[in-house]
Amino acid sequence: MAWGNSGNVSTDNLNDPTDSPASARADLKSALDELTAVIDGLGTAGGAAKIESNGYISANVTAVSTSTGDLTVSSATNMVKIQNFINLNPVAYASLPAAPTKGDVAFLTTDSLSATQDKPIYYNGSDWYYFDDTAVS
Repeated sequence: MAWGNSGNVSTDNLNDPTDSPASARADLKSALDELTAVIDGLGTAGGAAKIESNGYISANVTAVSTSTGDLTVSSATNMVKIQNFINLNPVAYASLPAAPTKGDVAFLTTDSLSATQDKPIYYNGSDWYYFDDTAVS
């Protein structure tokens, strides 16, 4: 369902005291159709995200992006909980950020010598380090 389109709402027959109510009916119907599209579009692709009564955001999305920089997720408890799994995009050493920040985490495929690693790493503020536990699950 697509979001409403303001171009489909006209006030031509509604903005003057001398306008005919009969002529205004078509404009009102079009405006109500657009309002219906907005309501029906809540929580659907192309529509608006819906905030449920429990505070959860309900939206039909496959990705979240920002065109203005990093995507930051925060909560009132200072804890972001991931329900099931997290998948880090595998990256070679040469593709790590040029200016990493303390706490950055990545899944390293190959190290600076092109040796296969396939391990998670973290940046401690001065260097990248491997996670220590190599036990098989």
